[in-house]
This record gives sequence, structure tokens and C-alpha cells, in this order.
Amino acid sequence: MKMLNLMRVVAACVAGAGMIATASAADTIVVGGKDFTEQQIMAEMTTQLLKAKGYKVDTRAGMGSTVLRKAQENGQVDVYWEYTGTSLITYNKIKTRMSPQKTYATVKKLDAKKGLVWLNESRANNTYALVMREAEAKAKGIKTLSDLARVINSGQKLTFATNAEFAARPDGLRPLEKAYGFKFGRANVKHMDSGLTYQALRDKQVDVALAFATDGRIPAFHFVVLTDNKDFFPAYALTPVIRQDTLKAHPKLAGILNGLSAKLDDKVMAHLNASVDVDKKSVRDVAHAFLEKSGLI
Repeated sequence: MKMLNLMRVVAACVAGAGMIATASAADTIVVGGKDFTEQQIMAEMTTQLLKAKGYKVDTRAGMGSTVLRKAQENGQVDVYWEYTGTSLITYNKIKTRMSPQKTYATVKKLDAKKGLVWLNESRANNTYALVMREAEAKAKGIKTLSDLARVINSGQKLTFATNAEFAARPDGLRPLEKAYGFKFGRANVKHMDSGLTYQALRDKQVDVALAFATDGRIPAFHFVVLTDNKDFFPAYALTPVIRQDTLKAHPKLAGILNGLSAKLDDKVMAHLNASVDVDKKSVRDVAHAFLEKSGLI
């Protein structure tokens, strides 16, 4: 009988320990991030911000996009910053072209069924973009893609640097030219690796280049993004996405993350990215400086 009681006590202690461990784990917010500069910065900023607000944080950055998404759906990651277009096209398999507003509303609704909550989208949109040297764009009066089409259709030959993928994508170069009613012409399209398009434009080897809207080299090299005035490119608004269960347990997270989201736009993200990629500052220092300057910590 004494042995039986002892076993019950031991079992109760083990069960209690398990509950404590589970509760402890639940009190830790797991912040995820992908494996490129912008995502590393966002994961670090989120980590520092939440720690400053008193949360325990476990950071898991440097993950592949699909792996990270699955980790969040499986409850292994609580929050990370995702792009609206990535969820729409890659995770939800929707190819229909939508406005930025409808894209956000659609992924918010679809992902809610998977237990994921899209908080407030930022004004940072890391989508495809066509860029020019600022001085040349100004001299030619080109601010939008419609302006670019007008100049080319007037007879001026402008060369374009692109990667092979964009040149062949069903939502890439040819459909873009069709949507805006112009053609660079085969001889004026230069194919190269993505990273080389920026250097080719900077070195005046081409007149226009393919870029990503929040890339730090855009401001560093004094480029200007041509406005996509017909909303041809899908929206890739940078947005905090959190597990519904996590938000229910920690409702104040919404306000904290939305506060950070409100501070972000293309210009801000390009500057932060350039601080790391061009100026070679550490991700930690760049994140901390921005949070302090923005009054978030």
C-alpha cells in the first residue's frame, strides 16, 4: 500500500512537472524569419521589441519560406512577417490578379481558416519593380510605367536588364509590355542574374532594370522606382502574421506588432536593407537603432 501511494505521488509530480514545462513553453513567443536580409531584420526587430515589452522570445530566423509557413501552421512558430502575394499565390494557389486591398482581404480570410491572423499590413511592398537612374528618369520625364511606355513608343530605345525568370514568367515581361502597350524590343533586353541588374544600371550599361521594391541598393545607387500605375504587379505587403491561439493567449501582441507595422514603408525598408547590405552594419544594431529612433523601445 505504501509503495502504491509512493507511486501515485511520483506520478503526480511527473504530471505536474509536465504541466509546468508546457505552461513555460506557452509563455515563450517563437519569432520566425526567412533567410534573406529584410526578413532577418524583421525577425530581429520583432525579437527586440517583444523582449522590451517583457515577453520571453525564442527566435528562429534563416528559414526557407515554405518551411517557415508549415512551422507556423504546425504551431512551432508563433509569429513572423509574411508577404500578402506570397500567401495568395504560393500558399493558397490563387493566380487571379487582385488589387493590393483585395489581396490582403483574401489572404486574411483564407488563412483565418488555418488558424492564422493577419494583423495590419505595412506600406512596405516588396514586389517586382522597374527602376531607373534618378537623374535620367527625371531628364526624360519618367515617373510611372505609363511614362516609360510613352517614351519608348515615341521612338527612344531604352535597354532593360532582367533575370531569366522574369523574362519568361506568365506575369513577367511580355504581359507587362502588353498591359502598358509598349515593347523594349528583343535587342534591347539584356538577360543576367538578379543581383547584376543593379550594377548594370548603376554602371550605365542599361537604362532600366528589374528590381525588388524594398532592395537597399535602390536608394544606395540613387535609383528611382517607376510607379506601377495600372497595378500590374501583385502586392507583396509586409505584414505580421500570428497564430490565433497565440494571439488569444497574448492579446496585447496585436497592438505591439501593429505599432511596428505602421512605421514601415518602401523607403524605410530599403534604408534598413542598405544599412546591412551596403554599409555592412550588423542586423542587431540596425534593428535596435530603428526601434529606438521610432520610439518603439
